[in-house]
Amino acid sequence: MVTGLLLIPIGMRINRVKARKAERQGKPQNWPLIDFNNVATRNASIIFIFGTVFLLIISSIGSYEAFHYTESVEFCGKLCHQVMEPEYTTYHGSSHERVACVECHVGAGASWYVKSKLSGLYQVYSVLAKKYPTPIPTPIANLRPARETCEKCHWPEKFYDSKLKIENSFLADDSNTERIIHLQMKTSSQMTSTGMQSGIHQHISPDVRIEYKTLSANRQVIPWVRYTNIRTGVSEVFTDSENQLSQAKLDSLETRVMDCLDCHNRPSHNYRSPQNFVDQSLSEGRMSKSLPGIKQIAMKILYKDYSTKDSAFLAIRNQVTEFYKASNPALLTEKKSDIEAAIVEIQSGYSKNIFPFMKSSWKAYPNNIGHMESDGCFRCHNDRHATESGKVISKDCNLCHSILAQGTPDNMEHSNSFVPLDFKHPVDIDDAWKTELCSSCHSQLY
Repeated sequence: MVTGLLLIPIGMRINRVKARKAERQGKPQNWPLIDFNNVATRNASIIFIFGTVFLLIISSIGSYEAFHYTESVEFCGKLCHQVMEPEYTTYHGSSHERVACVECHVGAGASWYVKSKLSGLYQVYSVLAKKYPTPIPTPIANLRPARETCEKCHWPEKFYDSKLKIENSFLADDSNTERIIHLQMKTSSQMTSTGMQSGIHQHISPDVRIEYKTLSANRQVIPWVRYTNIRTGVSEVFTDSENQLSQAKLDSLETRVMDCLDCHNRPSHNYRSPQNFVDQSLSEGRMSKSLPGIKQIAMKILYKDYSTKDSAFLAIRNQVTEFYKASNPALLTEKKSDIEAAIVEIQSGYSKNIFPFMKSSWKAYPNNIGHMESDGCFRCHNDRHATESGKVISKDCNLCHSILAQGTPDNMEHSNSFVPLDFKHPVDIDDAWKTELCSSCHSQLY
């Protein structure tokens, strides 16, 4: 096809030269005669007609297949393998693994399809010219509104029951002390003896509009919030006492209406922190809890920076081995298989969540669901955002979840009569957990 297109201007040039030569010689330029009684003309016409039809069929099939290939997960994740490896890997570990990339990043409609292909041209250029940043910024400013993508499957107006969430964590001590907490997540409003209590999804209720202004590109610093009750028309403005801005500065900032992605900002590309994926490995038995200090050494290794994945893998193997060689050499023989399995599991967790080539990890991409390694909910719910009358956006734990049980497997404390338990920090830090944000410690434990 390309060769044929190139032949068109070449043929036009040759024909023009011949026409000028014939004009100088005084020869008349008449239209060509097409005589199907002429065998050569008839054969050429048949070849042209059937060749054109064949080319159109092949081109149609090829274009159709090319369109679907450019819309595929493999195209998005593997064409620029090194650059997109973090997104491709975390996508396959997400709950949206069966949802194609384009369903969220492009969605339906010709206009967004054209926009995505135009932006894709620049992305191809930046990869070829090595102009891409590391890590790649989350394109939150260019994403379609959640109501046009997420809400094609999810239904905010529907009532959802509260969810029971059980979390298993392990302390970084010699015995890998296990801690269990049962949380009742208040995803929906519920009727109580004190009246109707709002749930987490009230943030996107059709009766409520929450707007905010942010100082950072990743929307992690929020100095201004406006809550509007659509039914009554009453609005309240909350400002952060630690991020006071002039009215002129506030007016210059974009006012964004809160939607699903302001909390669920890592729905398909969640980079888990080391304590999270190590805790899961221990709770699911892929890493033996009987190995003394395995959580402790894993954390010390994983919180270091490495230049390449290979160097990280080598460091994991060497440091785990050296740890047991120094602390309990007999274990290298007695629990050789458990130690080897732990090494492989730590390496696996690293490869699925930390990508040194692209500088991608939980540090670069904070997750707003929760409030442990990043501020998340506490961006607004921090007791600092207040109205002029003194009303604050509370950081009370029971607003979003109730603790039904907590403790160690052999010593669990359970709530009674629907009265939630007061949180007990696994390590004694007095009342610091009540005044400080969790992320101030959990984002930099080691």
